[in-house]
Amino acid sequence: MHAMQYAVTLPAEYDTDLIRARVSRVGHKLDDWAGLGLKAYLLRERGVHGSPVDQYAPFYLWNTVEGMNAFLWGGPFQGLSDDFGRPVVRQWTGLAYEEGVAVGAPARFAVRHRRPVPDGVEYAQVAREAADEAGRLAREEGAVLAAAAVDTSRWETVHFSLWEHPDPGAVQGGGDLFQVLHVSAPGRPVLPGGRQW
Repeated sequence: MHAMQYAVTLPAEYDTDLIRARVSRVGHKLDDWAGLGLKAYLLRERGVHGSPVDQYAPFYLWNTVEGMNAFLWGGPFQGLSDDFGRPVVRQWTGLAYEEGVAVGAPARFAVRHRRPVPDGVEYAQVAREAADEAGRLAREEGAVLAAAAVDTSRWETVHFSLWEHPDPGAVQGGGDLFQVLHVSAPGRPVLPGGRQW
């Protein structure tokens, strides 16, 4: 599993309803994309749930590198870059994936929590703790799913979770809360569960 996210920070006067309309118009195009586990179309709005910015920031869990590359190098990503400029695309290697206790519920909110990996730690312990945290999040009331991944170029872990309702604990712990506009999940049933090593 590979995790990926890019963020388009919008001007303060930008009408975020244009993002909602865009997702309504094009979101279905990835509903059957080969190699995609899931894409959550995410939006933050300045002043809503504590967000300091207006930001469109889709998050992806990929089953295959080929599917990810097809998206980036010959797929819909070109249209986004043409419309908004080329964003930085963050990528993380998967550590764990868990279906949540509210697995059948619609995902309305997402939480992303990034943490630096401190110097001098045992890497295996960090990976175990990240996987354990994904499992803990998945067991929380309202959790649809939870994943953990690591970026070794920045030595940073990321926890990503989808929720039927906002998880105040995750946000209070330094997480970013997003509204979910749409979820494309053609390969979600085959995302590998549990630890990824």
